[in-house]
Amino acid sequence: MGRKNWQLIDTINGAKASAIIYSIVETAKANHLKPYEYLKHLLTEIPQRLDQKSSELSLDDQLPWSETLPDVCRMKTK
Repeated sequence: MGRKNWQLIDTINGAKASAIIYSIVETAKANHLKPYEYLKHLLTEIPQRLDQKSSELSLDDQLPWSETLPDVCRMKTK
């Protein structure tokens, strides 16, 4: 990543948010997931679970290494 990519981060909260997103994307890549599809899945699935107001919110099945992720998130293997 070049220095110019980080010039738009001018606050501590912005830097934290960028670091979180970058970590999620790189972890998705390391687990052979399509980063865009994985983020899209997370951003639709997690709010639905929060709306259910369950007493115990478990997100273990949304982790990048989970076998229960939809196939659309996975990269095709050769």
